[in-house]
Amino acid sequence: MIPQTVINTTVISSTPSASHMRVLVHCKSVPRFRSYSSTPLKPHSAPFPARTHNCGVLTAADVGSRVVLTGWLLPERKGGKLLSFYPLQDSFGTTQLVVNHSSDRSSLSDIPTESAVLIEGTVVARPQAARRPGPTGDIDVHVDRHILLNPADANLPFFPLSGRTLPNDELRARFRYLDLRRPSLSSNLRTRSRVSHLVRNSLHELDFTEVETPVLLRSSPEGAREFLVPTRLATAVDEPRFFALPQSPQQPKQLLICSGGVDKYFQIAKCFRDEDGRKDRQPEFTQIDLEMAFVSWGKASESTDGWRIGGGEVRTVVEMLVKKIWKEVLDIQLETTFRVMTYSEAMKRYGSDKPDTRFGLEIVDVTRFLPSDVRSALEAEDQVLECIPVRQSMESELMHAARKCEFSSPVRRVVFTEKNASQWLAGTAGQDDSVNQELGLQAGDVLWTCISPKTPSGGSTLLGQVRLQMSELAQASGRLVLDAQPHFLWITEFPLFTRADGDKEFLAQGRWSSSHHPFTAPMWEDIAAMYAGDIAQASLVAVCGHATLIARSGAGAALRSGLEWDR
Repeated sequence: MIPQTVINTTVISSTPSASHMRVLVHCKSVPRFRSYSSTPLKPHSAPFPARTHNCGVLTAADVGSRVVLTGWLLPERKGGKLLSFYPLQDSFGTTQLVVNHSSDRSSLSDIPTESAVLIEGTVVARPQAARRPGPTGDIDVHVDRHILLNPADANLPFFPLSGRTLPNDELRARFRYLDLRRPSLSSNLRTRSRVSHLVRNSLHELDFTEVETPVLLRSSPEGAREFLVPTRLATAVDEPRFFALPQSPQQPKQLLICSGGVDKYFQIAKCFRDEDGRKDRQPEFTQIDLEMAFVSWGKASESTDGWRIGGGEVRTVVEMLVKKIWKEVLDIQLETTFRVMTYSEAMKRYGSDKPDTRFGLEIVDVTRFLPSDVRSALEAEDQVLECIPVRQSMESELMHAARKCEFSSPVRRVVFTEKNASQWLAGTAGQDDSVNQELGLQAGDVLWTCISPKTPSGGSTLLGQVRLQMSELAQASGRLVLDAQPHFLWITEFPLFTRADGDKEFLAQGRWSSSHHPFTAPMWEDIAAMYAGDIAQASLVAVCGHATLIARSGAGAALRSGLEWDR
């Protein structure tokens, strides 16, 4: 229950949806949020009995039982002059209460919506025609007595069950305790708990040891800025000292595994990254972190799907976990093994290191079709010309989005016509017209083109962003409905080193820095180049596997085991 003083706020009232009414009541009247007198109600201050059931478990088998329920009172629905219906909700579900005004000595009608109450009553069966789907859809509870445990303010900022009229995120975050009463959010919390329990049980069965690692650490270079925590301790010259919150448990878990004390480690770890807010990034998040000692390195002889990075044992564990979670929590049977794609292929085909493969619009390198002088100029700059063809015949659901999508230079949009069929590629004559046949172009097709670096870097390219924007526009307009079945995909062989991006520039100062983290091992075939000091070759690939479903779902890396490599 929420203290009364916490929820004294201005009113932004709303009414529940009609669909919600149909599920909960068997009367024709429209629910209303009630008006109350200005006299404040006082919470109950005497002993009261313990509840016998929660609001989501009563069934027809309980008819005739005396029960004690607790929860939050939802809006009244009139069933005539003598009857009123009240949904009572707790974190487990909703039970409908029936109040007979002719026999009930104290009415619930004076109690504000969302107040915490205790109900004593008898379980009765609903008429056959009034029964509804759901755990408690076959019964009602006739109220004999009620106790007001804690009254809500008469003027709440919003009502959690009013799904169609929810306020903006800022107001909901301000009154988070009220927003968390929404069934969808409480269901998410229970699902998260089930997943954590399932992960722990599954990994314990595989002899993993759960270890909590320190949260206050020394700063180390990883993928983003760190949050710094000041401490009262100072250096000898009275300089302030700071701890860094971990971006991942990388340092302590490496020490743990190298110590030999634990062979297989895991934890459900808190991570902190000082990054700009995005759909797939939060400053604080939780990840399933695991580590295994003495895993294989290099391409497995039995691997036929492009997995060349070693650590096949880790892949097996991660895929097992994901499949078990999707099956036992969501009742979705995933494919036997997940697809594998290299970072280079993902960036060239989809323009993203976490590609959405549920729709087409793949990027095509058309450099070879350019006039020879233009092609030579691009090759001298180590660049290529790429395009995304949006064909009316094949991608009609995306054609509208292709025409609405807006991007500035160097991205260019061209509508293919008979007039520009021989020069759309470079804007001048001399192109190889076989490009039109290879792409299957017809008049009216839309082409997005862009000059890009030959070797992709970072998390996305400009055409990759165009591709996603077209998909989002098409989905928003209802023209594109993506496959609901998850498409899991391992992305492997990420760059070992990259030039620092904006987030890390202040640390790296223009130098090469680890793309993933400093402990990641290079590809086994690049060891010779690394010893020879051939940075151009050795920095191109790394051992790092990612599984993606729009956002990244899992990540792993084979790690170095020798100090000489660090040098």
